[in-house]
Formats: sequence, structure tokens, C-alpha cells
Amino acid sequence: MANQIATGPKLLEYVREFSLREDDILRDLRQLTAELPHGEAMQVMPEEGQLLAFLIASAGVVDVLELGTFTGYSTLCMARALPPHGRLITCDITDRWPEIGADHWRRAGVSGRIDLRIGAAADLLEKMLADGYSDRFGLVFIDADKANYPRYYELALRLVRPGGMVVVDNTLFFGRVIDPLADDADTTGVREVNATIRDDRRVDVCMLPMADGITLVRRR
Repeated sequence: MANQIATGPKLLEYVREFSLREDDILRDLRQLTAELPHGEAMQVMPEEGQLLAFLIASAGVVDVLELGTFTGYSTLCMARALPPHGRLITCDITDRWPEIGADHWRRAGVSGRIDLRIGAAADLLEKMLADGYSDRFGLVFIDADKANYPRYYELALRLVRPGGMVVVDNTLFFGRVIDPLADDADTTGVREVNATIRDDRRVDVCMLPMADGITLVRRR
């Protein structure tokens, strides 16, 4: 059996030449984000944004929940994949970074589909549950602080509809998940959620060795 291909810069360039469909608006936002401190490391790869859009369009999703907006690149990718009546709720702890993306959302003509909510993610999710959002979303994308990943996952499973998908980003976490010396809260949180998903008989699962690790979870 073939092993996983190591994707170096030249092979990644090839992939982008033959697969990536990133227009000027997305490219402008990605380049602007890369100029911020730690911006390039924190934003999703364009291939991941395209994957999220592909999943949404393929499954006919109309309601999306995102945890961790940052500058809104993934937000824009997903909002564009929604039908005109679709809605995307995106949550961040501050409006400082999402404001960068807001202009690009408007340029792309999808700002009306996007509902930005500011606050601690767990509190926002708990409020959604109290407001009757259980079993609501076709897709939930988790890309917020890693220490709280286990809590976000459990809340997400209550918010996603049966048959819907939870996408968890950074599940390989720069390779720290297999480093025995890495015991910080973020790495511990990622390891814990990975173990929970592996053993969770409520869901189907596929972990992809792509970007920084992307785990696809389908609620049964």
C-alpha cells in the first residue's frame, strides 16, 4: 500500500494550479491576513476553505455554525456555498479581526447571509441551545481555542442535525499530538477531542491528514 505523500512547496503549487479556484476577493483577504502577526498560521489554507464550500454545496446545507471567525476567510468560503436563503452564524471572542473580513463579505455579496456573534464560544453555544437551536445546523466548523475543543464538540453535536456534519480543524496540531513532551492545554484539548471522537458511537468519522489535520464527523 502507498503511504501518505509528503506535500512540499512544489507539489502544493501543483495542487493549487489544478484544483484551487480562489478568486480576487478571497486572494486579497488571504494576503491581507498573512500580513498580520501569526496571520498565515492562524487562517485556514485556501484548499480547506474550498473543501468546506464543497461539503456545504454537496450536502445541500442551508444553516452553518462556525466557531472561530478570525478574519473571515473560511466564513466567506462557506457563505458563498450557501443558497440565497442560507444563513451562517460565525462566533469570535472579539470583533477586531472579523472587521477585516467584513468588507470582503460585502464585496462578495454575501454579508446578508452572515450573522457575526461576539463572545465566549461556549456561552454563545449554550445560549443557542436555550433559544431552540438544537438539531438545527447542517454543518458546524470548529476552529476556535483548542483547550476547549472537547466542550465545543459536545455542544456542536447537540446543535447539528442528524445526518449533519461537524468539521474539526487542527486535529494534528502541528504534530504536537504525538509529541510526549507537549502537555500544554491546547495540545491536551486536541488529544482529548480526538480520543472522544474515535470512541464516539453517535457519529461516523474520517480524519484527513490535510493542512493541520481536519476531522470530518457525521452525526448518525
